[in-house]
Amino acid sequence: MSETDKSGQKLRTGFTTGTCATAAAKAALVSIITKKRIESIEVLLPKDKRITINVASCRFDNNTARCSVIKDGGDDPDVTHGAEIIADLQITDHSGQIEIDGGIGVGRVTKPGLGLQIGSAAINPTPKKMLIQNLTEIGKEILQKNGIRIIVSVPKGAEIAPKTDNPRLGIMGGISILGTTGIVVPYSTASFAASIRQSLDVTIAMGDNTVVLTTGGRSEDYARKEISLPDHCFVQMGDFSGYTIQQCAKKSIKTAHVAGFVGKLTKIAMGIKQTHVKSSKVDMDFLADLAKDCNANNKTIDEIKKANTARHVQEIIIENKIDGFFVALCKMAYDQMRMHSENKVELKVILFDFDGSILGRYP
Repeated sequence: MSETDKSGQKLRTGFTTGTCATAAAKAALVSIITKKRIESIEVLLPKDKRITINVASCRFDNNTARCSVIKDGGDDPDVTHGAEIIADLQITDHSGQIEIDGGIGVGRVTKPGLGLQIGSAAINPTPKKMLIQNLTEIGKEILQKNGIRIIVSVPKGAEIAPKTDNPRLGIMGGISILGTTGIVVPYSTASFAASIRQSLDVTIAMGDNTVVLTTGGRSEDYARKEISLPDHCFVQMGDFSGYTIQQCAKKSIKTAHVAGFVGKLTKIAMGIKQTHVKSSKVDMDFLADLAKDCNANNKTIDEIKKANTARHVQEIIIENKIDGFFVALCKMAYDQMRMHSENKVELKVILFDFDGSILGRYP
């Protein structure tokens, strides 16, 4: 399957960890039923779509089986791409019951706000539903007398987890088994938006109503040195500044600190809600006008208009000692974010240089 990006290039879709777990579990049950090694398996996805998944390994006996699937994220930059997802399946004496739990490399929930019970495995509701539907579909006869128990594990899950949002969300020890459609759409904005909402929900569930919104990992590291708040209050909004502050307003977040570097904050100040480099550009004339308002001379203004990047503009401003420029930029970003929040969220904006020093802040 494929999707098309904005340049018309075909991008290959992949499948979620939830789909992998379902495929591995279904292959395990089919191998017990048929007494055959399963090499590929058809999986029923949400909304009645079906997909055939290759099975990487399959071992079975009369009542137990272990099968695995290799996660394929398609052309999405997914840290779980290539991970082995294993399902250990056992036929039990618990008639009619399908039990699902996480093993090695699947995280455990330690904070509220995720829609999962504290202490439970981080296997989201849709993957659980997929597992139950697929196993019920082929295991009706078995379930009349017996039950089925599945343990999902990810051998490298603990190694992958720090590269995800799980630690900040209070999911410890491994990755989550995720997916709402079963399919990974390349460069999906939906998954990032869901992550932002989830992060805000955890903050609220932990009893806090102040967040620190950063444009990425480095700006978050610098913000942590300036703002003393618990981990769950730090939310990486990435390129989705407008969406994030709107969600803050919707969820009644009281205060948001917005921290970033000159490029992203300039785009926010320009009123751009989605600041990805491919979908928006820094307007050098905008920055030149701002410098003019801060009494920059004509030579400096011309330099800014010819600058290559926002970082280049930053260097010009510092070199020419244009007082008030960075504070003015922060104020414009503040005004835009306040407007996007319908003036419901108190804001504080911080502009860092690339070494972590504060260039400007407002108010």
